[in-house]
Amino acid sequence: MYIKKAKGPTMVTLNDGSVISRSDLPAPNTRRWVASRKALVVRAVESGLMPAAEACETYDLSEEELSDWLYVVRQHGKAALRATSVQKYRQPKVE
Repeated sequence: MYIKKAKGPTMVTLNDGSVISRSDLPAPNTRRWVASRKALVVRAVESGLMPAAEACETYDLSEEELSDWLYVVRQHGKAALRATSVQKYRQPKVE
């Protein structure tokens, strides 16, 4: 039996001391993206557990969608990933 070995680390320790592993990530066939699942993918990409390109391929995301998730988490935190928070956190910049 052949087991596919993932590229890169299988576990990483985050700045807050918590550990995240590839087994903690959502299933590749995920279609319903709640804020907690999005946050797990963002944490995996930011911590180096999974490269952004692999996350896009695994979860069938566009690069723009993933970069939007990364941006809103950096700017506003995990709460900004909620679908109901789009208007509150993602208002266009007024110049």
